[in-house]
Amino acid sequence: MQVVDEVIKVVRAVAQSEVMPRFLRVGKTRKEDGSLFTEADLACQSALQQQLPKILPHPVLGEEMTIAEQDALWAENPQGLWVVDPIDGTTNFVNGLPYFAISVALMVNGRSELGVIYNPVSDEVFYARRGHGAYLNGQRLPLKSMANSMGDAIAAVEIKYLRSGKLAARMGSVAPFGSQRSMGSSTLDWCFLAAGRYDLYLHGGQRLWDYAAGAVILEEAGGRIASLNTDDYWSDTVWKRSAIAALDPALFAQWHRWVRANQ
Repeated sequence: MQVVDEVIKVVRAVAQSEVMPRFLRVGKTRKEDGSLFTEADLACQSALQQQLPKILPHPVLGEEMTIAEQDALWAENPQGLWVVDPIDGTTNFVNGLPYFAISVALMVNGRSELGVIYNPVSDEVFYARRGHGAYLNGQRLPLKSMANSMGDAIAAVEIKYLRSGKLAARMGSVAPFGSQRSMGSSTLDWCFLAAGRYDLYLHGGQRLWDYAAGAVILEEAGGRIASLNTDDYWSDTVWKRSAIAALDPALFAQWHRWVRANQ
């Protein structure tokens, strides 16, 4: 886990130097797709681009790059690629909501081999390396026992990106879970699921940097993942990938059946 420890050290340092000094003090700008970015996003990404290749000599693909740059990096570096989201939850960040994170993953041949996600406000760092388990600040995940039934489950659901009007409508009227949350940071949603703070997860379409670190953290915590298109999660579309997930395998089977039946 030495590489993971080195990534954690870098991410904590970059959060302290580039992100938190700008919290509540930075203006926002909109990209062409309508999403927000800030000076803090750019500064954080630049710092990670400098530091991560010193740990392992792979290039860095970041959210704030152009689509052409991202496509080229993905196509040319199957043997190893750092994937970063400098601030996931930028809307929360600019509005003073303490639910955002820095996310770093190392991907090899299209699969994530390690993930580190850090919320600098709560000082919680979630991390995993494939085959070595998942952790929060040194404590093995999950942190707590899981819900025993769908009716007791807490689900993180991002309805906005569900392509099926039927599924979105059913989610609001006859969903089988007990309670629903949507807090504006996909990377932390994965972590909360891995920790047992959530039981179920549904997202209609995440970008690469939204799922790269979180998905491996969930898998290493014992969770299960599919997409709306296929049960082979890691084979689905790279640039916009949906997620059906649960921490408990038995709940995953029930959740998966319900979502597929209501698409």
